[in-house]
Amino acid sequence: MSYTATDIKNLREKTGAGIMDCKKALEEAGGDLKKAEKIVKAKGMQRAEKKEDRETKEGYIGLYVHANGKIGAMVELLCETDFVGRNDEFRTLAKEIAMHVSATGPANVEALLAEEYIRDASLTIDQLVKQLSGKIGEKIMINRFIRFQVGE
Repeated sequence: MSYTATDIKNLREKTGAGIMDCKKALEEAGGDLKKAEKIVKAKGMQRAEKKEDRETKEGYIGLYVHANGKIGAMVELLCETDFVGRNDEFRTLAKEIAMHVSATGPANVEALLAEEYIRDASLTIDQLVKQLSGKIGEKIMINRFIRFQVGE
């Protein structure tokens, strides 16, 4: 099965991976987009794991307050450079994790990382963070969080 430039474009839009990564994944998958998407994600996870020993001194504090105004959370998401700390995808991830913390109330960072992501039960929070880390090419980590609920 072959693939086209449109297939590469579609894979890039779905995964955010580079052109060459998408091309190689499509070649490896024999043109199957679903298989290629899995390959790209797996390679991104491998890249993220290789960056585990890097230092993180930059980041962003993601905030979420539930619509009723009675539950909210703050999450400190760290990265290596201020460039990534200003990235919209990075900031969106911080907000998504804060929303997850508001909904689930994990005991600590380790427990949070092990939880299934509320928007996609096929991913843990750890996998969600590693996906973006592999895509961006920097170490990303949740340093700490706090959850508030009125009356607690």
